[in-house]
Formats: sequence, C-alpha cells, structure tokens
Amino acid sequence: MLSPLVQRFVLHFGEMGSRWGINRTVGQIYALLFVSPRPLNADEIAEGLAFSRSNVSMGLKELQSWRLVKLQHLPGDRREYFSAPEDVWAIFQTLAEERRKREVDPTLSMLRDALLESPADPADRHAQERMREMHDLIELTTGWFEDVRAMDQERLVELMKLGKKVGKLLDARDRFIGGKSHA
Repeated sequence: MLSPLVQRFVLHFGEMGSRWGINRTVGQIYALLFVSPRPLNADEIAEGLAFSRSNVSMGLKELQSWRLVKLQHLPGDRREYFSAPEDVWAIFQTLAEERRKREVDPTLSMLRDALLESPADPADRHAQERMREMHDLIELTTGWFEDVRAMDQERLVELMKLGKKVGKLLDARDRFIGGKSHA
C-alpha cells in the first residue's frame, strides 16, 4: 500500500507522462521507482500500483528502452529488480538525449531531404523556405543542447540560475560594442 504522499506523486506523474507522450502506466511505474528507497521487482510494482503483471512488464521494457531504469539482480534471488538512477541530472540528460533521438533527429532528416528537392512552383518555394527556417532553428537548438550537455553539472546549474540575467549581459555587451539592441 502506497502512502498518500507517494500515491499523489505517482498519480500526478502518470498524468504528466501522458501529456509528455508516454503511457500513463509507464509514468506511474517510473514515479514509483524514482521515489522507492530500494530496487523493486515486477511483482512488487504490480502490487503497489494495482496493475497487471503484464502491464508492468511492458512498462519496464519501455523504460529500459529509454534507458531510464537500471536492472539488477540480488544475491540468492532469481527475480529482476529495477531502480531509477539516483542522479536527477543524469535522468534529465538521458530523457533529453532519447527525445532528441526519437523526435528531433528524424525531423531534421526529413527536413534535410525536403531542402534538397527542387521546388516545383512558388507555393513549394515558400514551403521549402519555411522548412529551412525550421531546420535552422532546430539545428541551432540542437547545437546549443550539445554544448550545454558537455558542461559539468556545477557549471550547468550556474547557467540555469542566470536566467534572464544572460539577456541583460548581452544587452550590456551590445551597448558597449556599439548600438545593437534587442527588444
């Protein structure tokens, strides 16, 4: 039986997961593993969440494919145990990498192919130019993400805490070097 605190978190995470494009069951399994003080086996997960064993197995396979759970065996026990990585930054990084591989990379590939085509008419030229804008933005953000990903955690936290101060710094730089201004 889950405590009210854990149950509230698990239910909320399931709801949020469905908004992020993952199955509600998968989100709830992950939430339970994330807050669990010890690795859990599939039967414990099924019992804790009142899910069928087959739903738990499918959810765990999905989480493994996303590299979001660690599988381990305990001495003297033939069952598989699962846990979420301890480091929330590593979890965030894994999620971002997996989303990039599954969503961003295929989009960039499609856009690159579309940009190699010769437009047949003005409407296609317009469409292709819009696709070029999208491609360039995705390339820019992907490159930025890779730069950020290469930072150590301490530096990344510093960057994130800067927030809109970065914009003020750039405004000051622009005034110093002469005239550039952004609204």
